[in-house]
Amino acid sequence: MRILLVEDERRLADALEYILKKNHFIVDAAYDGINGQDMAETGIYDLIILDRMLPGKEGVEILKYLRSKKITSAVIILTAKDAVPCRIEGLDAGADDYLIKPFSTEELMARIRALGRRSHHKVPSDLFQIGDFTFDPKSCEGRYKDKHVRFTLKETQLLELLLRNAGQVLTKEQILERVWGFDSEVEMNAIEIYIYYVRKKLNALNSSLSISTIRGIGYCLKEAEHVLENTNNINTL
Repeated sequence: MRILLVEDERRLADALEYILKKNHFIVDAAYDGINGQDMAETGIYDLIILDRMLPGKEGVEILKYLRSKKITSAVIILTAKDAVPCRIEGLDAGADDYLIKPFSTEELMARIRALGRRSHHKVPSDLFQIGDFTFDPKSCEGRYKDKHVRFTLKETQLLELLLRNAGQVLTKEQILERVWGFDSEVEMNAIEIYIYYVRKKLNALNSSLSISTIRGIGYCLKEAEHVLENTNNINTL
């Protein structure tokens, strides 16, 4: 799951970013409303944790704008305003949940899990099934018939992205943003290295899956023998 955190209190933002990354989420952070809206508008985030009182642009106004642009990312609003009319305003603007400051990080994590269970923005615990190949992002394990292999966390994030967009070409830029982060300083050749690692492990399973290189553009995962027709849990970007 990719999360955008929009919070101007830097100490709180840094603490939340650390906790979310520790729980294996991919996190980008913005510290004002203008940058937060620009990043959210890319549509690449599964969840946006949005502070209400922000410099540059207020959180509810950002949310209204995103919903008007058909951005469907799940949104949790963070706010010190606990009055009922304020909560109603945020929910009516399109928020999926509302969390009053101060809050415990355990409660935030529970709300993220709850959102994942009830929305189409699933937390990365669903099984992916393509033919005889099964992949579990939670355990970082892939199985093909009677063989299995473990993937590293970064390999898991890359393979999950490819599976969610099976049959579609993903550019290197899209992969870099979704797996390494919006402001990542990782070089493009890191993608080639991890594609090699994932290919090697899929080959070790004798899986029917293959990752094709689309020269000058990016990569596409597909089933080698036939078009993907019976793919479960596949979502587009």
